[in-house]
Amino acid sequence: MKKVVGLWFMLCLVGLLNGFAQEGQDLADEYFKKGEVEKAYTIYQKLIKPGANKQVMNRYVESAVKLDKIGDAEKVMRRLVKSDDKNPYVFLQAGILEESRKDSAKAEVYFNKAISVAGGNVNGLAELAQDFSERNKQAWSVKILKKAREQSKDPVAYAGELARLYGSLGQKENMVDELLQWGLIPGNRDNVQAILQDNLKENDQKMLETVLYKKVQESPNEMFYTEMLVWYLTQKKEFYKAFIQERALDKRLKLTGVRVYDLGAVALQNKDYKNAAAMFEYVAKEYPQGQLYPFARRLVIKAREEQVKNTYPVDNLEIRKLIADYQKMFQELGKNNRTLEALRSTANLYAFYLDEKDTAITILQLATEIGKTERTFIDRCKLDMGDIYLLKGEPWEATLLYSQVEKSQKEDLLGYEAKLRNARLHYYKGDFELSKEVLDILKQATSREIANDAGALSLLIMDNTGMDSSETAMKEYASIELMLFQNKVDSAALALNQMYAKYKDHSLADNILWLRANTLLKQNKTDEALQDLEKISANYGEDVLGDDALFLTAKTYEENRKDKTKAMELYNQLLQKYPGSIFGAEARKRFRALRGDIIN
Repeated sequence: MKKVVGLWFMLCLVGLLNGFAQEGQDLADEYFKKGEVEKAYTIYQKLIKPGANKQVMNRYVESAVKLDKIGDAEKVMRRLVKSDDKNPYVFLQAGILEESRKDSAKAEVYFNKAISVAGGNVNGLAELAQDFSERNKQAWSVKILKKAREQSKDPVAYAGELARLYGSLGQKENMVDELLQWGLIPGNRDNVQAILQDNLKENDQKMLETVLYKKVQESPNEMFYTEMLVWYLTQKKEFYKAFIQERALDKRLKLTGVRVYDLGAVALQNKDYKNAAAMFEYVAKEYPQGQLYPFARRLVIKAREEQVKNTYPVDNLEIRKLIADYQKMFQELGKNNRTLEALRSTANLYAFYLDEKDTAITILQLATEIGKTERTFIDRCKLDMGDIYLLKGEPWEATLLYSQVEKSQKEDLLGYEAKLRNARLHYYKGDFELSKEVLDILKQATSREIANDAGALSLLIMDNTGMDSSETAMKEYASIELMLFQNKVDSAALALNQMYAKYKDHSLADNILWLRANTLLKQNKTDEALQDLEKISANYGEDVLGDDALFLTAKTYEENRKDKTKAMELYNQLLQKYPGSIFGAEARKRFRALRGDIIN
């Protein structure tokens, strides 16, 4: 019985002492946080003994250095390295204390001893590397993790941690090498790309490209390296180089053209029509029996179509060649569900570029008959037909079709698009009050693009109607917008010149300049367009079109003039002058891309 009571007493005593120790540390930590270092040091000095936790040791040494009590602390640490010689953290702190005395040689001895003590345990080494890193000793952390990797016999062990350490040390090439090792582990690719984006600047780009090409050449069947190289080239919008890599991988691994097709879609979205067409053509040629063939076949023509439509003046002979290409495709694949979108494209070429509106409507009617089970496709065709009736000067037929789509796709994006077209139709007709009613509803649309378009047109109407009973200027402006919708670019440009001369002091003056600048860009009259945009920035910079004009000016210098420096200056100016602009995110993205950052 006495033994039991004695044991119980000892356990209580140990628990009590531990409780006092914890209370003591809590109090010391509180003093330390408040900056009362002397009080904290006094308590830590009592707690520093074999088995003391890392925070006690760390703050004891830090307090001693701050209070210039290094000599006393050194005596304590000498005793501790003898009595707690299996604890690597003791040697780390002893080394830090020696560093504070400027004795780097002795510090190095202690640091190496810490590694030696932890050396028999891979997890212990990894923990010690973290401890060194927290003390801003990344070079030592690298050394420790390399030892841990060697012991683990895993060539990619700790690659992510090593990559981050190399990045903090500014050793970018080593960082990239470790990241690419880490990326070989499934699920890490997105993290690798994110770290590269955050750490590599313009002067690192060439190095990354060189490393990636080298990896692809050394391991041609390792898809990850090709994926990374294609990702890098795509961010740089070097689609032809990316295509070469994807094509080589496709041929080696027999990937049925899927990756080349996807890259073609990205190139098309980025308006690199020439290379997009080449990629779709490759897929169609290499895999004529594949599932992607009919889609690739259509998109070859679609990419060329976009190229023709975006070259001013549009060459009608080229338009007829495109139609002939579509006709050949119909002969090969038939007019069926696989070629419905090609029928729509053909109809729109006839209507908007060859002025053969009746032919276009006939083709669309055929398309709706073939695709009668596809409700969304039929509604798209109805919107196309509505546009064509508007071209023909038959607004009632147009509004009937738009309204049918509104009803059919009531809560969907296409329904909002139909409602916006109806609002524009009322605007073209000069029925501004009705147009604004519809537009104000659309400002709440779920699609940001539609809501923005509706808001802009609603504001234009509100700012420029009610000034005179006839609303002559506004009706004239709306009629010019209708001309542009009808592809009468030259007539619209002439009308805008006359209108600006007449209404130079009207509230519409900045809108006239804006519309004329956009029209001049369609005509490839870049210098004249920039003059109008600069007039808006100079005279109407605080008005609603101020940020629009500055963004388009920057974009024009970037894309038309190829003046990278000027474009960067203007994007930066927009970010500073209009911090809340809807163009802010795109301006920042373009600025970073021009600077050489890797952008997703």
